[in-house]
Amino acid sequence: MKLIKRVTAREIMDSRGNPTLEVDVTLNDTSCGTASVPSGASTGIHEAIEIRDKDLSRFHGKGVLKAVNAVKTEISSLLVGKNAENQTEIDQLLINLDGTANKERLGANAILGTSLAVCKAAAISVKLPLYKFLDQQNHTYSMPVPMMNIINGGCHANNGLDFQEFMIVPQSAKSIMEALRVGSEVFHTLKNILLGLGHSISVGDEGGFAPNLKSSAEALEIIIQAIEQSNYKCGKDVSIALDCASSEYFSNGLYELNGEGLALNSEQKVKFLSDLVGSYPIISVEDGMSEDDWDGWRKLTAAIGSNCQLVGDDLFATNQARLLKGVNNNIGNAILIKYNQIGTLTETLNVIRAAKLSSYKTIISHRSGETEDTTIADLAVATNSGQIKTGSLSRSDRLAKYNRLIRIEESMGINSPMAKPFC
Repeated sequence: MKLIKRVTAREIMDSRGNPTLEVDVTLNDTSCGTASVPSGASTGIHEAIEIRDKDLSRFHGKGVLKAVNAVKTEISSLLVGKNAENQTEIDQLLINLDGTANKERLGANAILGTSLAVCKAAAISVKLPLYKFLDQQNHTYSMPVPMMNIINGGCHANNGLDFQEFMIVPQSAKSIMEALRVGSEVFHTLKNILLGLGHSISVGDEGGFAPNLKSSAEALEIIIQAIEQSNYKCGKDVSIALDCASSEYFSNGLYELNGEGLALNSEQKVKFLSDLVGSYPIISVEDGMSEDDWDGWRKLTAAIGSNCQLVGDDLFATNQARLLKGVNNNIGNAILIKYNQIGTLTETLNVIRAAKLSSYKTIISHRSGETEDTTIADLAVATNSGQIKTGSLSRSDRLAKYNRLIRIEESMGINSPMAKPFC
């Protein structure tokens, strides 16, 4: 058996210059797995709780020494001597040790970091790439289609755009390398267009540009221009995806789109999104309605769910119970997977399985606060998720995941077809 010999943790820095947690798990054969934990900017109320120190004398209260201490003491004492190959048992022990519904006692960051580090250590011990260890059923893998965030708004940027992400989907690409080439060409063409229009080319948290545009329509028109100037066909070679992050601007029953100068009720928001999808080559809309506006989500699904991917992020929060509520009520048709929303690898895999059994699309996703950890790339391949969100074509914290996908694709040779996005 691959027994856990040592569990430790430390504070490290994430892509936004804030502290986050890194966990090391060492086994009795000296194999060591290391995992770092991402952190979101627009976090839904149904997510598992990450622990921050709230000590204003350090990092403006954002330190994670409490989580580090939880790993070094309670979690370490619990796991030393346990079999690292039994991920389900490890994760259940962590859940039981915390004892709360949302992991608020020990912290989802402490629990997730440990869960991932155990898995990585076990994979190293048996000399398997992480994606193969996560699968272990010898599936025929497909590479995920990247959803590349090239214009940032909302909480990811200091501009007037209400929607958080405007993404391109290189749907005709035959390989990850080709998809990244397409994305890179459109990204750099967009940069030149923005410069020519006198806009800033500074980037937001996820590496996309953050120009001070006036409306969603203006952002979409510029993206289409960038696609066409890169010699690709909109809607055939490259399509567009949105992350509306609607929970961020939903208040007292209204969607307050300040950049657009609009305050919309649920029916009006559905009409607003339906018009955008009807007017532009948009194949995916994430969090088109707020996290608890179930009736609005139902109306949105009825309106455009047959011809557009409708992704629940804050809505489902990588939570199986919330996902199944959506399935049973015909709400949405896809789920964003963020493992720090739920807090363990086992729970994450269970949600992915439940989504697939319900014929919901799955998108493995990063967070706005990231590190060089590339686990989500392996997870996307291992689960044949079909799609991945890991940011734009800038910032090494985002590119690390893309580069990992390149290496995985190379190791598979010709046996790594691209998945087909929702279209």
